[in-house]
Amino acid sequence: MILIGRNLSPFTRRVAVTLRLLGIPCERQMLSTLDHGEQIRARNPLGRVPALVLDDGETLIESGAILDHIDELAGPERALTPARGAARRRVLRLVALATGACDKGVAAAYERQRRPADKIHPPWAEKCEGQAKAGLEALEKEGGDGWLVGGRLTQADISAVCALDFIDAMLPGLLEMSAYPRLAALSARANAMEAFASTHPGKT
Repeated sequence: MILIGRNLSPFTRRVAVTLRLLGIPCERQMLSTLDHGEQIRARNPLGRVPALVLDDGETLIESGAILDHIDELAGPERALTPARGAARRRVLRLVALATGACDKGVAAAYERQRRPADKIHPPWAEKCEGQAKAGLEALEKEGGDGWLVGGRLTQADISAVCALDFIDAMLPGLLEMSAYPRLAALSARANAMEAFASTHPGKT
């Protein structure tokens, strides 16, 4: 399989982390939506990452759909999203908070960093930043002393760490980490693991 996208994308990173945690081999094509749009559109007409090219040539797009397939490959005992019940609903709820925070973090970063200075609309950037922080604050309240759900690492943890690391890296100064002690501890714990350390946003 081939995973298309850079680790700087939190959506690509959560797929890369999942593949590494589950020991599923995968090649990487570190393509950027800014610099490699035509190559990415050859696999995903939307020009977005991640995209996962399967061994038979089929291409999956959008991280949620990709992760669903990876869980199927791993089987119910190893899948990182529970198959059913309250635990599944809780994981999916926390994933939605994390990916929502990522969406708003991406929007704020593009507004701040990609527009010409005279075209930046500060109220819009501030609104997106506020929504990103609200998502992280909600995750902080859900946190405990270990993993987020059921005492084991799940997709909720992966997505939360990818969100926190991305927003901290791309919007420097926005987050006061002392406001997120549980998430900061979760990030530190996760990033001590090879699957997270090797895909950190700084390693594009």
